[in-house]
Amino acid sequence: MENIYLLMIVALGVLAIADLVVGVSNDAVNFLNSAIGSKAVSFKSIMIIASLGVAIGAIFSSGMMEVARKGIFNPSEFMFSEIMIIFMAVMITDILLLDFFNTIGMPTSTTVSIVFELLGASVAIALIKIGHDGGSFSDLVTYINTSKATQIIVGILLSVVIAFTVGAAVQWVTRLLLSYNFIKKAKWVGALFGGVAISSISYFIFIKGIGGTSFAEENYAFLDGSTISHYLENHVLLILIGSFILWTAISYFYIAILKLNIYKLIIIVGTFALALAFAGNDLVNFIGVPIAAWQSYQEWSTSGIPADQFSMEVLAEAVRTPTLLLFISGMVMIATLWFSSKAKAVVKTSIDLSSENANTKERFQPNFLSRGLVRTAVGISYAFNTMIPGKAQEKIDKRFEKPTIALNKDKKYELPAFDMVRAAVNLMVASVLISIATSMKLPLSTTYVTFMVAMGTSLADRAWGAESAVYRVAGVLNVIGGWFFTAFIAFISAAIIAYLINLHVPSMVGILLLIALILLTRNYLKLNKKKKELKAEHQLIRAESSSIQGVIHESAKNISNAIKRVNKIYTGAINGLSKQDYLALKQNKKQVDKLGDEIDELRDNIFYFIKNLDESSVAASNFYINILGYLQDMTQSLEYISKVSYKHVNNNHKKLKFNQIKELKQIDSLFENLFNKTQKAFETSSFEEIGNILSEKDALYKEITEKIQKQVERTRTEEVSPKNTTLYFSLLLETKDLLTATMNLLEEYYHAHDGTSISSIMNESTGEEE
Repeated sequence: MENIYLLMIVALGVLAIADLVVGVSNDAVNFLNSAIGSKAVSFKSIMIIASLGVAIGAIFSSGMMEVARKGIFNPSEFMFSEIMIIFMAVMITDILLLDFFNTIGMPTSTTVSIVFELLGASVAIALIKIGHDGGSFSDLVTYINTSKATQIIVGILLSVVIAFTVGAAVQWVTRLLLSYNFIKKAKWVGALFGGVAISSISYFIFIKGIGGTSFAEENYAFLDGSTISHYLENHVLLILIGSFILWTAISYFYIAILKLNIYKLIIIVGTFALALAFAGNDLVNFIGVPIAAWQSYQEWSTSGIPADQFSMEVLAEAVRTPTLLLFISGMVMIATLWFSSKAKAVVKTSIDLSSENANTKERFQPNFLSRGLVRTAVGISYAFNTMIPGKAQEKIDKRFEKPTIALNKDKKYELPAFDMVRAAVNLMVASVLISIATSMKLPLSTTYVTFMVAMGTSLADRAWGAESAVYRVAGVLNVIGGWFFTAFIAFISAAIIAYLINLHVPSMVGILLLIALILLTRNYLKLNKKKKELKAEHQLIRAESSSIQGVIHESAKNISNAIKRVNKIYTGAINGLSKQDYLALKQNKKQVDKLGDEIDELRDNIFYFIKNLDESSVAASNFYINILGYLQDMTQSLEYISKVSYKHVNNNHKKLKFNQIKELKQIDSLFENLFNKTQKAFETSSFEEIGNILSEKDALYKEITEKIQKQVERTRTEEVSPKNTTLYFSLLLETKDLLTATMNLLEEYYHAHDGTSISSIMNESTGEEE
């Protein structure tokens, strides 16, 4: 039996590495979103700064491993065999749960996940022990540290509300004082802000990044025999005042003498601080359990006592984690930071929700709760504004007025999601709140604090306008719901897995590890497949040109891509019907929905497209709007064809007759020829070919009309299925509409702009580009 525990230690080691990868992918949002969102420095520089913080924090994180050893359960109440079951259940659950959240691009708390997994697994094993010994449910308190779980839950609620409220309040006051023209303010203003922000962040580095490490608990002569932690706790005011004076002076020198941007420095220091604290404190969430299991195995293997009789009271003692393990963990975290695409997806979710750019693609759909909250907020805002004198309100509004950025029309420029003031406030407020909670010994999730501060500052900064508020609030509610879902699922899943392992350790460990491997591989392959599909899908792009020639050229690319997908979807619907393949039809339906969403997104950006046009090219707006209208008509026809085909097969209605399928295949063949010619014309800019394609219009209409007439005759003589007849007529009539929309689009190109030949415009455009 000893071999099974050795194998479990090896498995836990492998799981620790995998957990580091999925954990960092999720927690990267904690320290990257402000720097990336503000574009204060280059992405490469941000990653180097964050990597440095992670490396230092990981090496000095030894003293933070105790939560996995004795923070949730009382180790003396469990035997070695039971502790190994708990640890194995926790790691399997943790890696699957975090990978799930990474796959859907949602930030969650690794602290909450590990705590509730430990709680769930230990409760399950404790209940099994109580049942075996004939005890009662009330005996559970002797096994579990119930006060810790209560603190965590209260910490979640408090961190969500307080972080959001304080973030909003500080951002509102800061913007009122600095406005959006903060760079033009007097040097002493920037120096004062730098002093406040950097002293807050530097204290955070001491109390959270360094104060929790093992060497902070040692006595030092230069501190009169006191420990670093004790000194920090007893000289808070002195440290903050001294730090403020020092950093204000340095900030003034930085601005006045070196002529550099103090807000960039604040963001760099803040990013380093949060990365340092993340690695120094959250590393326990990923490797704390495997290290505790390894140390438990070392103690048991030398004891000579059977595994089910060896008490784990040894875990209650403080044990230093080897520096080599911490160094290796830090390197894995840094590698993940640089190469994980899932980390980028999680960061993007946070940045998009806090973006002040009105043309940011909204990921979340509004719901009744988000609409209700927005209506309530608007009502409160209106009531509050009525109490403020008109002139005062005008002055306040002016401070929140965003400056217009003048750009050359030929210059493509991606605006930051928010400015450097908001990024600095995000980092400063998060640092202060986490420092206060740490000094008060309150459990706190850095994910919750950093995310909710960012959301609060977004609200106060008026980034959530009438155009985006319901979407952003819905997103925040989804993320918060995910946090509570994390706690619930972590507890239940770990408890179930612990129970299953307890049934028969060798076989269940093998089965569960295999299942975990399959699920992780499946998610990885699914993500890769999705990326390849996106590349192969020829996505539609938003027109950014400011001239008629540029718009026509960009639209041609979109039409070529759209026609290729329309051809594939139409053929897919016909083939799915002929084979009665409801899975293929279901997938086809998803492809239509995706194409429709992309076209809707292009239509949603018409406002920005028109704003970007040259005065001499305003007529291009009418052309562009018409093109999008015809593309939407084509998509609506495809949506109907896909929907009725899927519905017919999914409801197990009678298969279409041989002649009906044959005729549909003939039409599909004609349409495939039409779409291929059209696609080639737009791909190669051979627009003279459009005239030839248009000349085939009457023949195609005639073909569809003949098929309709044949079905009419069949219905009167031999057809006995009303469902088949309805489906067939629906397909033919909608195909006719699809043809009409396609021909209208081609005619729009052929007769664009007062009868001017499209090919001459395109030739002129090509000549200019060359």
